[in-house]
Amino acid sequence: MEILVLGPGCAKCVKTYEAIKKVIDETGSDATVRKIDDIMEIMKFNVMATPAVVVDGEVKIKGYVPSETEIRKLLGV
Repeated sequence: MEILVLGPGCAKCVKTYEAIKKVIDETGSDATVRKIDDIMEIMKFNVMATPAVVVDGEVKIKGYVPSETEIRKLLGV
């Protein structure tokens, strides 16, 4: 599973990335997480509000920092 956190580097984007990384580490999930801050790359996902979370190419969350519970649901753990 590939997870992308889209955002220009704002505090909410960083917080989202860190929360996802924490859940992956705690659960031992084999998911990978990458932060995308290039605006041209973000635009390819047709996202206007950040942070956005993309799971295996599909935008799942946009415009807010997800809770750890919500992240666990995305990961299926």
